[in-house]
Amino acid sequence: MAAAFLVADSDRLSLGMEVQHKPSKEYLEDLSHGNLDGFPDFLTERSSDIVDLLLDHNRISIIPKLIGNFTNLVLLDVSFNSLRYISSEIVRLEHLQMLHARNNLLDDDSLPKDMGLMKSLQVINLSGNAFSEFPMQLTEMTALKCLQLGANNIVHIPPEIANLKRLEVLYLGGNKLTELPEEVGCLSNLVSLYLCDNQLLSLPRSMVGLQHLRSLSLHNNHISTLPPEIVKLNLVELSLRNNPLVVRFVQDMVLDPPSLLELAGRVIKVKNIKYEPNSLPSNLIDYLDSAQHCVNPKCKGVFFTSRVEHVKFVDFCGKYRLPLLEYLCSSRCKTSPLIYGSSESESEEELPVVSKMRKVLLG
Repeated sequence: MAAAFLVADSDRLSLGMEVQHKPSKEYLEDLSHGNLDGFPDFLTERSSDIVDLLLDHNRISIIPKLIGNFTNLVLLDVSFNSLRYISSEIVRLEHLQMLHARNNLLDDDSLPKDMGLMKSLQVINLSGNAFSEFPMQLTEMTALKCLQLGANNIVHIPPEIANLKRLEVLYLGGNKLTELPEEVGCLSNLVSLYLCDNQLLSLPRSMVGLQHLRSLSLHNNHISTLPPEIVKLNLVELSLRNNPLVVRFVQDMVLDPPSLLELAGRVIKVKNIKYEPNSLPSNLIDYLDSAQHCVNPKCKGVFFTSRVEHVKFVDFCGKYRLPLLEYLCSSRCKTSPLIYGSSESESEEELPVVSKMRKVLLG
């Protein structure tokens, strides 16, 4: 189930890179869902004319040598087959930009050793296969913008990944990674990094170099701390659920000291000090009227603009644990003992924990 979710999710990532490529039907050959166990003979008759070749959802086990005849191919989709082997003749496809081979049986010996010579490839999707090692050939494809290797068994990322300077999307979710190399910080054009569903314990400090990174997916790992440098990133989305660090992350949310105006207003409200409309300026009257009561039933405090954001996990329908955001008057005030748990739901709740982030997924 997890692998299916990962692959489906990663499939959407490269969509934005493909929509600009729309060849006419004259150059498109769609043989998907055709119950094929090989390349039909009639394909060779017009191989040089085909720009997009769709062979997904069949029973094909190898990409044969004749693939080298498709010299004008730009997109090849052989996903959802039984692929175990890709012929080295694929290296001859000098115009190939997008290769989709997700949900197959490809392993560490399936790719051609000289596949790194394919300098035109920009999008590769090899999710849902049987790789236990990161294919080194991929580190030589310097034009890559989107690389998807989710739902495999990869345990190590080589430092040579630093060669992929143009990479914008890197999907490594659903593997067996326990650490990342410092060289990940060299991927300066990275916009989306998916590391969910691994066994990561920490992140390298070098990630501070990912100044274009907007989305970082870390849920379902074993991360207990984040490097302080992560606050320097311009993240829009950060997914953290099902990690030990959630407790510490929530508890460490910083409260700005209340202003003298705030403190004075709180005293007036809590002590129920009387005041007349003609005894104070109208702006102070409006300010005092804007007081909000603390949601803690055991607390009689109020607040105006200085407040604590407090995440509380609540059972929903006996199945899901939803993170709800409350506002308290101070960091010492709690509505009830917090239950920091993991959500069994795959829904993503929006939590405005950090002002420059639009979404922080905690539970």
